[in-house]
Amino acid sequence: MRQQQGEGGSSNVFSMFEQSQIQEYKEAFTIIDQNRDGIISKDDLRDVLATMGQLNVKNEELEAMVKEASGPINFTVFLTMFGEKLKAVDPHLKGFFSSDPDMKNIWELLTTQCDRFTAEEMTNLWAAFPPDVAGNVDYKNICYVITHGEEKEE
Repeated sequence: MRQQQGEGGSSNVFSMFEQSQIQEYKEAFTIIDQNRDGIISKDDLRDVLATMGQLNVKNEELEAMVKEASGPINFTVFLTMFGEKLKAVDPHLKGFFSSDPDMKNIWELLTTQCDRFTAEEMTNLWAAFPPDVAGNVDYKNICYVITHGEEKEE
């Protein structure tokens, strides 16, 4: 098999994640790799999307997904792709969770976008992670808890 361009430099990708996260990504990779050949292909994506009820995915959409990588998508490449996506999102989250003393903007976004938070979830969020005196929220800790279910040990 051909090694992905730049894959050798991506060995540090494992240091970007905690062991529990790597295991979760490995489980996701295994689910997506439907034919169990160690590479996520267009056919793997089509099959896994079909199991989730998305039966009419266009070939062009699948090709675009696979082309996000510069070569075959093995687990290291898969993990690298997630790392790159998370790096791209991080600055947006930082701005999103800072300097909004009345929290209206954050409240509106979290209750109207993506997996919408309920009013009760928002109340619980602010109770668990109150803003500091300057109105800033520890967004990294919130993101950690959302993805891991508990606060980091200091």
